[in-house]
Amino acid sequence: QVQLAESGGGLVQPGGSLRLSCAASGFTFRYYYMSWVRQAPGRGPEWVSGINSGGDSTRYADSVKSRFTMTRDNAKNTLYLQMNSLKPEDTALYYCARNIRSYYSRYDSKYRGQGTQVTVSS
Repeated sequence: QVQLAESGGGLVQPGGSLRLSCAASGFTFRYYYMSWVRQAPGRGPEWVSGINSGGDSTRYADSVKSRFTMTRDNAKNTLYLQMNSLKPEDTALYYCARNIRSYYSRYDSKYRGQGTQVTVSS
């Protein structure tokens, strides 16, 4: 079955950086577009970024554009999210999800990981 496992979250000061990873198994990872999604306490899910199957094209939400970089390693079945210049409003549970067909921002909520917590605070 589809399994997605995130890691790399933690507590970081404003302006700091974190790198999240998502290990995928149970499906042919290199065939699928993928997304990072976040959910802050008391709020709905927010799509953060998407990447195509080959890893050479990405899209970002305006709120993270120029600060976050999404990449993938199809040989390792792993997704990454490099987060720089972090702000308190980036505090959320971050999870990876498998996308629906060839859409950058449409993900299938049935296929998502448990998430990793990112807290940005001084």
